Amino acid sequence: MPKQKTHSGLKKRIKVTATGKLKRGKAYSNHLAASKTTKQNRNMRKQTDVSPSDKKRIKSLISNML
Repeated sequence: MPKQKTHSGLKKRIKVTATGKLKRGKAYSNHLAASKTTKQNRNMRKQTDVSPSDKKRIKSLISNML
């Protein structure tokens, strides 16, 4: 059976930390940013962890990166 390829769209959006955690950028950060508060825009620059319910699915898509 052939090897599973890494999902090329997802590998650009997910970073794997040294301890194996998955980090992602936050949504709603680019479009219509002027109407959001400064606090919202500042907090959306930070990266956040992938939720536990999504980890299993994402790990199978980026299995070659791990």
